[in-house]
Amino acid sequence: MAAIDRSEAVSTSAGTGARRARVLTGFRPTGPLHVGHWFGNIQNMLALQRERDAFFFIADWHALTTDYEDTSRLQENVRGLVLDWLAAGIDPDAATLYLQSHVPEVAELALLLGMLTPISWLERVPSFKERLRDLAEREIANYGYLGYPVLQTADIAIVHGELVPVGEDQLPHLELSREIVRRFNRLYGDVLVEPRALLSETPLVPGTDGRKMSKSLGNEIGLRDAPDQIRAKVSRMVTDPQKVRLGDPGRPEVCPVFALHRRFSEDILAETDAGCRSGELPCVRCKANLADRMVVQLAPFRERREELEALPGTAEEILAKGSEKVRPIVEETMAAVRDGMNLG
Repeated sequence: MAAIDRSEAVSTSAGTGARRARVLTGFRPTGPLHVGHWFGNIQNMLALQRERDAFFFIADWHALTTDYEDTSRLQENVRGLVLDWLAAGIDPDAATLYLQSHVPEVAELALLLGMLTPISWLERVPSFKERLRDLAEREIANYGYLGYPVLQTADIAIVHGELVPVGEDQLPHLELSREIVRRFNRLYGDVLVEPRALLSETPLVPGTDGRKMSKSLGNEIGLRDAPDQIRAKVSRMVTDPQKVRLGDPGRPEVCPVFALHRRFSEDILAETDAGCRSGELPCVRCKANLADRMVVQLAPFRERREELEALPGTAEEILAKGSEKVRPIVEETMAAVRDGMNLG
């Protein structure tokens, strides 16, 4: 696999030009959105739907790579994710929202791309071994998870995705997609669009245990969480391990609670920093201050989400319209792919 070429990457703050380049990003429907999503993916999506030709899809097949054993809540999660997006401000009139499994040609293209993708390329993807380590208690060392990047490439290529939002740590994944597309085009003609990275900030938002906030790690604070849930989760958060007793000086720069204060507590950030360093601010009070601000700032999302929940059929209608919009693009791509590969 070729070295990562950062010169091909595009900044989110540049290159908006006259023609709106097509950007694609997706979410796995594994549960409600959390605070980590809010400051990373969601804020990027809100900007992209204004600046680009935005395609946002729900990756229900991708969800099966780690959650194949129990799919009982999959449809509920799909519907919930659409409503979460809407409550967060994603506009289906400004962006195309669709469900991965509503486009069965994605699976066909993934199969075809898999025929020409070396196993060694897949085994070298950094996140493969990292995920196996983080979820060691679960059996995810399966064909679907190993082939995740091939399916991802099909998702991008089938709608002519030109730009894919990624952080620096995700560049190897996208570079693999670029390599697969290059190999396909060398073999069968200039059929697929080679995607480029749209470098975006992906802030590390800590969860309650100090690790990166993630549903799979069970350390998330949900955007839909009720005020008492938010307060309970914040109260359990780990803090600076060296600050054991009241009066012990703290280190805000290593404290997960203070990292969230940076996101929610601009009004008291300086005094929180000073009180922590001096040891005068008890961790219990520090956490309560954070929870108070999180409850207030997340209230508009919760209220809008409750309103949407009362409107039956909203999610289904939006996904159906998105699938209709995607279909001509998909059919054009697959006709060219089949022709290039002499599949009739």
